[in-house]
Parts: sequence; structure tokens; C-alpha cells
Amino acid sequence: MYTMIYCAIAFTVFISLCLGAPLKSSDVCGYNACNLGESNKLNVHIVPHTHDDVGWLKTVDQYYYGARNDIQHAAVQYILDSVIQSLLENSDRRFIYVEIAFFWRWWMQQTEELQNTVRQLVNEGRLEFISGGWSMNDEGVTHYNSIIDQHSLGAEFLRNQFGECGRPKLGWQIDPFGHSRQVASLFAHMGFDGLFFGRVDPQDYAERYRTKTMEMIWKGSANLGEESWLFTGVIPRTYTPPDSFCFDMLCQDEPIKDDPQLHDYNVPERVQAFIKAAHDQATGFATNHIMMTMGSDFQYENANEWYKNLDKLIKYVNAQQANGSDVNIFYSTPTCYVYALNKLNRTWTTKTDDFFPISWNEHGLWTGYYTSRPALKRYERYSNNILQVTRQLNAFSNITLRHGIFPLSEAMGIAQHHDAISGTEKQHVANDYAQRLAQGIDSAIYVINEAYKKFLSKENQSLPVPTQFLCQFSNISECLPIEGQDSFTLTIWNPTIQPIEHIVRVPVTQKYSIRNPTGAIIPADLFPISESIKNIPGRTSTAQYELLFRTPLPALGFNTYYFEARTDVTMEKKSTTRVIHNEACTLQNQYLRVEFDTQGNLNKITNLDKNFSVSFSAQGFYWYAAFQGNNSRPEFQSSGAYLFRPFTPNPLPVSSSRNITCTYMDQVQIALIVYNNWVSQEMRIYDEARTIEIEWIVGPVPVEDNIGKEIIMRYDTDIQSNGIFYTDANGREVLERKRDYRPTWNYTVHENVSGNYYPVVSRIWIKDNQKQMTVLTDRSEGGSSIHDGSIELMIHRRLVYDDSLGAGEPMNETAYGKGLVIQGRHILVIEPPESSALYHRPAAQRLFMNPLNTYALPKLPYTNYSNSYRQTWSALAELLPYNIHLLTFDQWSSKVFLIRIEHYFELNEDETYSKPVQIDLQILFNTLGKIKDLIELTLGGNLPLNEMNRLVWKTNDNQSSYWKSTNSNLLQSIIVTLNPMEIKTFQVTLQ
Repeated sequence: MYTMIYCAIAFTVFISLCLGAPLKSSDVCGYNACNLGESNKLNVHIVPHTHDDVGWLKTVDQYYYGARNDIQHAAVQYILDSVIQSLLENSDRRFIYVEIAFFWRWWMQQTEELQNTVRQLVNEGRLEFISGGWSMNDEGVTHYNSIIDQHSLGAEFLRNQFGECGRPKLGWQIDPFGHSRQVASLFAHMGFDGLFFGRVDPQDYAERYRTKTMEMIWKGSANLGEESWLFTGVIPRTYTPPDSFCFDMLCQDEPIKDDPQLHDYNVPERVQAFIKAAHDQATGFATNHIMMTMGSDFQYENANEWYKNLDKLIKYVNAQQANGSDVNIFYSTPTCYVYALNKLNRTWTTKTDDFFPISWNEHGLWTGYYTSRPALKRYERYSNNILQVTRQLNAFSNITLRHGIFPLSEAMGIAQHHDAISGTEKQHVANDYAQRLAQGIDSAIYVINEAYKKFLSKENQSLPVPTQFLCQFSNISECLPIEGQDSFTLTIWNPTIQPIEHIVRVPVTQKYSIRNPTGAIIPADLFPISESIKNIPGRTSTAQYELLFRTPLPALGFNTYYFEARTDVTMEKKSTTRVIHNEACTLQNQYLRVEFDTQGNLNKITNLDKNFSVSFSAQGFYWYAAFQGNNSRPEFQSSGAYLFRPFTPNPLPVSSSRNITCTYMDQVQIALIVYNNWVSQEMRIYDEARTIEIEWIVGPVPVEDNIGKEIIMRYDTDIQSNGIFYTDANGREVLERKRDYRPTWNYTVHENVSGNYYPVVSRIWIKDNQKQMTVLTDRSEGGSSIHDGSIELMIHRRLVYDDSLGAGEPMNETAYGKGLVIQGRHILVIEPPESSALYHRPAAQRLFMNPLNTYALPKLPYTNYSNSYRQTWSALAELLPYNIHLLTFDQWSSKVFLIRIEHYFELNEDETYSKPVQIDLQILFNTLGKIKDLIELTLGGNLPLNEMNRLVWKTNDNQSSYWKSTNSNLLQSIIVTLNPMEIKTFQVTLQ
């Protein structure tokens, strides 16, 4: 029922961009609606706003309807009701709105008459959408694919309902806990003219305020030049009003009492207090324009209370100009504020690094959330994988069921919220996020099945296509529907544009022969599932073994494998399986050798192909004792969902001893290292692989001693890293980090561990002149290099105190009555620096865009099955460039598609693959039809690129921002050139 309702709503609202011209609008919205102030005055741009968290202390539903006000008084539906009515009462009033997840829901409940009234407010610039994402996404732990998607989801709704006047022109990231250079670059490519946020490190803030550099040009990419530049401003007071000027029903400040007959008439005092607040704020800014945010969390439920007082404030403050005051105050928006600054035609300072990490106080670093709720972080990444595959299947099968994908798209948009994937929400809200993703996946499975009905069916065959299903607990070696079956099929879709060699692991309760799409029986290793996996709470499978085989997969296509139970010796591997317990052992394939001692210590990894080794003094699991305090002062700051503060800088090993078992098979060699009853890891090298896979299990983390524990995995090597390490930004570009250092301000160290932690969304590495060690992650984790030659990644947290930043409960996740168990994966790449990207870039892409397995129970002998169903298919008949990735392949209508392609190497990263590359887009559509026309769009997909006219800014180093675009909507060629790190977005129409 849930899925059916949401699909119906999606179908109603999300009419594809291509199906009609955007709504006509007046020419008084956007910059045309702006009051630019007066040149000889201090112009105060009053910005009424509300910050509506898409879940945090309450669920999305509870926040919208105003339920559970015992937790927090908040009701978004009444905020929007009230604001619209107040705007209609006075044409001078302005309001901005950000979170489309809420606005979309409210919009669907309004009458057509009120919708048209709201459209008029938007057309007149009185109601303005800022940022326009489904949520205000986090910037530290989000993946760029999901950031783009959630902004595109909101942008599509706004364009369809409001036309050009609904298109946001600015990013508004006022609440996230640190800010990414990559996000700035993405926003620039969405066509934004500026970005504002409220949280920076206090040391950074103080320096910027002192030097009047609160606003700057942020150079968002080291690869993409001026096109990635974005005007960026830091908002004072995060996003709240000046002291004593909050007029919301949630506030306690005095209203403006303007009847002179009253004994407590306060207009003169209020006016002078405001003029002082304006001058005080102006001391930190470089121009005669300042912006004052008038609003905060879930404010304006009674908008009349706000606006009635603001109307008076504007009237009486401006009246003082007759008495010599230079303060000019008026209703405005962030868009108009940026436009006013741009019109000053001045130069601005620049920034090339990012705003990570930031602190709350001297001992409270916002670095705990990099790892908080690791299960949810992984589930979000897994859900994105399913979302992208489902879009591809829908598009290539041409079943036009895009509305069936909307529930998962919407759940993913909500999950990007800065109190969702960040892990900083209450537990019941985290459960709600996970449930939404699960329901979205259920809806996607329907689309997947409809697509495979077309793909698998052979002509002139009337047999129904077997129902496909996901085994979502494969990560703990569980797939209940196939247990004990005499036969089943596994269909694997490869979502990349490259044919790949793929490792498949299937949990089984008996021996099977496996037939590939040609009918040939393929070799497989049968190996026992570890006790660590089998003992995970909640696992109900009786499978004792996994079948492992390596197989090629076609690009943008699928293979089906037929499993048939066998009782003969076909699957026996005794002759080729060797097991060693608690002895020194070596894993080795054609390219790598991994050496362990008798205690299970990793001693050395040798790259046989490049003839060098990395020696390890330690590799394993440690824990920091979480600081426990009452949070009354900085020195008593606790570790919590947001903050990471270790009690001491030296972590303890999880165990003083360990057991090692090495298993050798034809296609894989495994070292299983058990530390204790709650920590273990399996280190694997596969035949012909150039990377090492490390699969770890941590939990339940013991807290019976009432000590919170922050669990890390550490790799200590002989690499001479000299205090330098590298982390990725949102899965894309990589930034250099230097221990105890900030590039743009003098950093005073108060916490020498957490102050050096950075978000690791996909990779972290250290290197010297000869060797580089890169660790790839399967989800976002906090990471650092606290000592030379060392990489550490925080993989789990279980705390017993709260950090008093809002959640109101410890980060103490449980499941099945025990502490939460986390299973995860790292990929280790040992290469010379000059060739490392050739291996870690594609491996990182595969970790977030993995082939998708679906199973079926056809109840047919193989001969009948092969005669009835297609077993392999590919959308591509020829190879495409190795350094190109298909980011988005979405069908808008039967003949119109949205695609994004990207060059995923950086400049100078690889001698061959860091060069510009061409791609013929027709190759992607050969199975669908001939391309009729091609329109290049902005990254958000809501504007033809040649119609984007971004504001031009000048920097104090005599540079100027600009945007190069094509001269025509219709491209003359379907052969596209991409430069390193470039993403291009197209609307493709077929004949």
C-alpha cells in the first residue's frame, strides 16, 4: 500500500522535464526583484527563514504534522500555512524555503487555487527557494552521486511547478558540521551563484572576522578551474537573529511595543539596540551590505508574530535616517544579498582548501559523526547502488516505470540530510530512515522484475519469467530463499560501462554445480563460513559454506548463472584446499605476497609486479576510551554522536593475542584472524587481483565497564609520510592533509587526535617517493594519520554518554538485545605513487557502483531454462574509454533520457588516463534507438547549460570567474569530450 500511494503521488508530481515547456513567469523574480540598497548607507538585508530538519529528534512525519511535541515543538505544515498567509498581507515581505521534502508534501495537500497563489508569490520574488535539495545534505560523509541525485530531485519538482522563478540560485548549508570543497564545486556546476553556511571552526571564524574575510571566492576544484569557483559567505551566529531580536513564538524576546502611551513603550531602545547590532556585525564584513538571518529551527509557525515585529523594526530603524543614522534595513533574500555584493564590482580573497574538521569548543571536534551509525551509512550506500541499477534497468528495458523508482529516490534524498546519514539523530529516527530505504527498495524490486521480464524472455516463449529477489543479508552470508533448493538462478547486472571480472560469493547449505550463460560448468571454491559470521546476532541462516567463483560480466548488462544441487565429487575441493592454523603463513597470487607471523601479525606486503615491499609494524584493531564528562565546560566535553574526544591519545589493542587460520583454494587465499569474541578480520587475495580485500566484524562492543569505546583499524607501515596524508572529498577529488595544520589560519592544537580526523568517504592514503598505501572504504568513516607511516580508520562507536549537542542520548546502538555488530570491508592498494590511481580509482568506483545480484527459483531443469530464457545481454556492442563512468542513466519518458557521464581521474594522476577523452553517446543508446537531439544541462538537470549565466567575480589575485558554455541548446555532435574530473549532463531525445 505504501508503495502504491507513493508511486501515484510521484506520477502526479514528477512529470518529466521534457514533457512540456516550463511555466510562464513574470520577470520580477530572482535578481529583478532585488532591493540593492543605498550606496551611502549600511544596508541590512533582513532574511526571514526557517530551518526545518528533515528528521533529527523526531521523524520526518512527526516534524511535518507536529506530532510528539513532547520531544520538540515543531510542525512544518503550520509553518508553511502561516508564512503564505503573512506574505499575502504585505507585498514587501520576503521568505526563503529550503527543504523540498517538506514543501513537496505540503504542496500535494493544497488546493489548485492556493497552488496558483503560491506560484504568484514565487513569480514576484516574495517566496524564494534556496538550495532546492530534497534535504540540506551533510557535506562530510555524503557521496557525490547522492548529493547530485537529491538536488536533482528537488530541482525537478521546482522546475515543473514554478518554472524559471523556482530555480534556486544559491546553496544554503547553514547547519552541516563542516563544509566540503567538492560540494562547492558541485553547486557551481548546478549553476549556483553563491553559497552560505553557518558553521566554521571558532579559530577560523575569529581570524576571518578580524580580517573582514567572512566572504570569499572558493575555488571548488583543483581540476576544473574557474567553472568550479563559487562565492561563499560565512553567516554570523550560525543562522539565528541578533540577540534580543527573535520574534518567534518559541522565543522569549520582547516584542516591539510602539504605542507611546504604554509605560513600557520600547521603540527607542529597540531601534538603538538594532542599530548597534548592525554596526557590530558590519565590523567583520568588507562591504556596506550585511545579511541578518531572522529565524531558526522550525520557526514561523505563527509567522504573523515575526512579520508584525519585523515590519515595525524596518519602519522605525529607517526613520532614524532623518536623524543621521546610516542603517538602511529592508526585507531581502540571500540571492539579493549576493547580487548586491556582486554589483559592487570589488575583489575578493580566495580559498582552495576545505572547512574540515571544525570544532564546537576547544575539546569538542565535530569528527565523531564521520563514523556514527556505521550500519546506516553502509545501508545508504547499498541503497544508492540499487537505485542506480534500477534506473538503468528501467531505461534499457523501456518499461517507463520511473514513478516506481520515486519512493527509493525520495528515501535517498531524505537520507542525505545532515542529521540522517551523519548519524546524529535519535535512535527511533535512525530506524525510520532505514525503514524508508527498505520500503524504497521494495518498490524498486517491482521495477527490477518488470525490466527482467523483458530482458529474460526469448521470442515465442510463453513461460512466465521467474520472480527475481534480492538477498539483502548476503553480507552476513545469508540468503534464506535459496537454502535447500535443488536449483536456483543468479542474475548479475553490471552497472558500469566496462566489462569486468567479478568475484561472486553465494551462501549455500549444499554443493552445487554452476553453469554460466553458455551452459558450461564453471569452477568454484567451496569454503566454510567463519564462526564470527555465523555468530552474528540475528543471523538465522543454516548455510555453513560459501561458493566463490570469478566470472566476466558484460558492460551495462547481465549474466545469469544456473545453480544445480550435486551429490558427486564435482564440488569437492579437498585436493586443492589447504588449511594452516596458528603458523606463519603467506598469501600470494601473480601480483601480491602477504606475509603473516605465527601470532597473526601482518609483517609485509610485497608488490611482485613492481618489485617493492611495505613492512608493517602493526595492523589491527584498537580502541580509544571515550571521554566522559558533564559538558558544562569545554574541558568536560564528552564524546558523542557529533563529537569525537578520546580520553587519552593512545588507543589500546582490542586483544593481546590472536589466532590465525590461513586457507588456500584455487581462486582465493584467506587469512582469518580472530582477536576475541567480538573482533575478527579476513584478509583475502583473489587470483589475478592487484588489491587486497579486508573484511572485518566488530561487535557487540563491550561497555559493561561503563567506558565508551571508539574502535579503529590501524595500518602502521615503514612508509616515510612526513606528517602528510590524503583523503577524498565526497568520493571524488583528493585533498592533501598535514598533521596539526590548517592551510588558511594559525591552528592551535587542543585535541591532537580528533583534531586531525577527516571524513573518508571512499579513500585515504599515505606515500613516499617509492610506495603508496591506499585504503578504500565501503562507507564513510573518520580517518587520519596520527603517526608517520600510519593510517587509522574509525569503524565503530559505542558510547555511554551524550555530547549535549541535541540528540539527548548516547550513541549506543543495539540489535537483538545486544550491542550492534558491524561487518565491513576495506580494500588495500599497494602501488608506486605514479601508478596507484590506475588501480584505486576503478576499485573505489566499484565499491559504490557494484554489480547487483538478484536470485530466482525457476523450478525448471537447466535445458528447459536455457531454451526458455535469455541468459546474457549487454547494452554496449563496443568498448568505451576506461576513464569514463556512467553516473546517471534515467528515463524521463519513452523517448527522452537524462544521462550523466564523468571523467573520474584527476589531472596528473595517471600518465594515460588523466588526459581528456572522447565518448560517442550513441553507443549508449544503440539498443534503444538513434539520437535525435542532445541538450547539455547544468549538473542538476534543470536548465540548459547555454542558458546559465552565472555572476562573474573578481579575485584579489587579478583573476576572474567565468563559465564556458555551448552557443546552442542542440549540440552539433554526439561525440563528447570530457576533461579530468568533469561531469556532463545531457537530455537525450531519441527518434
